[in-house]
Amino acid sequence: MFITRFAPSPTGLLHRGHAFSALAAWAAARAAGGRFILRIEDIDQTRCRSEYEAAVFADLAWLGLDWETPVRRQSDHLGDYAAVVDDLNARGLLYRCFRTRREIMEGIGQAPHGPAEAVRPGPHDPDEEARLLDKGRPFAWRLSLDRARDALGDGWNELEFHEEGAGPEGETGLLRARPETAGDVVLARKDSGVAYHLAATHDDALQGVTHVIRGHDLFEAAHIQRLIQALMGWPAPVYRHHRLLTGPDGKRYAKRDRSQTLAELRADGMTARTLRAELGFPEET
Repeated sequence: MFITRFAPSPTGLLHRGHAFSALAAWAAARAAGGRFILRIEDIDQTRCRSEYEAAVFADLAWLGLDWETPVRRQSDHLGDYAAVVDDLNARGLLYRCFRTRREIMEGIGQAPHGPAEAVRPGPHDPDEEARLLDKGRPFAWRLSLDRARDALGDGWNELEFHEEGAGPEGETGLLRARPETAGDVVLARKDSGVAYHLAATHDDALQGVTHVIRGHDLFEAAHIQRLIQALMGWPAPVYRHHRLLTGPDGKRYAKRDRSQTLAELRADGMTARTLRAELGFPEET
């Protein structure tokens, strides 16, 4: 059974790029006679808002999409993710990191051992960690690549994922996963709960997602997510990373750039049929 999903974060209103991604997943499920799941990834409680979540449902319905119910809202299942963090921690795969982003970036700037994207600060000295805990300093749980490599043994060199779309250099087919490019990623924070990589991979496994269809900007995430799947014994979905839509200025659509939203297009008189055709999804899709 082909199962895919669209998993937006309600931190703003949807734009053309979101519409393209949602339609790509929905159309793929229909073509395969499979299932299309909508999931609300609202773990960032400082930025997610209920009105944006309501707008997701309104925009997708306007586009003509349908989905299974009930819709999984990640903020309702924080205990599920905490259990995974506890498991990984009990196996010695995580470490507490009290360093701020600024401190880490400054450290990288002074050291000749890799780009900012591959942050690997490492555990604190036990005495320092105890002192910081006593002070109540907030911390993040980071996944140790060194410990993960030891845990997997020969399996580390066998980490692969299937790409049906294309990577940044046109890579496709069975690809070698390179989690080292992501560094020691944050999987949870003491003050704000679970992080994206853990929640997304957990839910894909829980919901039986067989195909992850998403934008090309998330291609690199597949490397670390494949490692998490291997550590947890979760199945590896097929990935299909699609092109990113760009506006007249050549920049990709993004919430932070205040790209024209679907609600604004609708208010300006554009029909869903017109937008679908513009995005390459005719009515018969």
